[in-house]
Amino acid sequence: MDTESKKERKSGKKILPRIIITTVVVIGLIYLAKEVWYAIHHEETDNAQVEMRLVPILSRVSGYVDKIYADDYMTVTKGQLLMVVDSTELELQLQEMQADFSQSLSDIENAKASLTNADASLSSARSNLEVLRIRQSKAANDLNRDKKLFEGNAITKRQVDDSQSAFDVTTKQLETSQMDVKVAETRLEVLRSLVGKAEAQADIKKARIDQQKLKLSYCRIYAIADGKLGKRNVDQGQFIQSGTPLFTIVNTESRWVVANFKENQVKNLHQGQVVSIKIDGYPSLDVQGKVVSLSDATGARFSLLPPDNATGNFVKVTQRIPIRIEIIDAGKYKDVLRAGMSVIVSAAI
Repeated sequence: MDTESKKERKSGKKILPRIIITTVVVIGLIYLAKEVWYAIHHEETDNAQVEMRLVPILSRVSGYVDKIYADDYMTVTKGQLLMVVDSTELELQLQEMQADFSQSLSDIENAKASLTNADASLSSARSNLEVLRIRQSKAANDLNRDKKLFEGNAITKRQVDDSQSAFDVTTKQLETSQMDVKVAETRLEVLRSLVGKAEAQADIKKARIDQQKLKLSYCRIYAIADGKLGKRNVDQGQFIQSGTPLFTIVNTESRWVVANFKENQVKNLHQGQVVSIKIDGYPSLDVQGKVVSLSDATGARFSLLPPDNATGNFVKVTQRIPIRIEIIDAGKYKDVLRAGMSVIVSAAI
């Protein structure tokens, strides 16, 4: 009996490892079969990441930072005040511009007054011209009549000479008055142009005032989108130039995935196709997406120095095509998805 029990134990020890090995092999084959089946019926890439719209906040004026109301990674809303630039110098410049503009308005009034006087002078000169024309006409008639009377010996030579002298005087006065009218008309045109010039200068100064007020409004820097701030790039008391980047807002309302599939995978992908997204940081989440668009150029074509295979010597490298994927029900994952997170995208074919 003891001999038989020993033989049974020995045979049991030999069978157990075989069972274990067989089980492991079967499980491995099943897993391998699943992987092969999955690879055949799916296109997958781990060259993918979450993208969000990054909104830069730039300074539009130069000056010293007076106050800062924002900090790193703070949640902000559109229209929220983030920072104030010292505006004392700009306000003084505005006061100077406003005083200069007031002087321009006075210059316009003076020019208009001079124009009014010149118009009155022209009217007076024209009236004098009409009077002198009447006098010259009368003097011409008197001269003609006296000449006829002199031919008939009705008057003396002296009277004829007096009539001739009166005619010559009125003729010269008429010519002088005509010149006075022309001068008055020319002066009137000059003064009209001066009024137009003064008004144009006032408009220019008014535009500069509006521009200065606009610069003053730029001293208060607001958030232009809802989201979260990135790292703050400025401190209180710092001098900043116009165009200096101050903050970056990560727009939390826009989320999508950019997946870079190999060029030999793109044939199985199309617009509107539903894909599965696995997030490296949250592998238990089952996120679905939809292909929105496929790029018309490889990712390398957007690089600073795109490859050129026409040099004669090159190594062929499989290129990748960027594909934009819209996240279905993205609002559900707003506390999870962050820009730059790595994901795995797979599409059934």
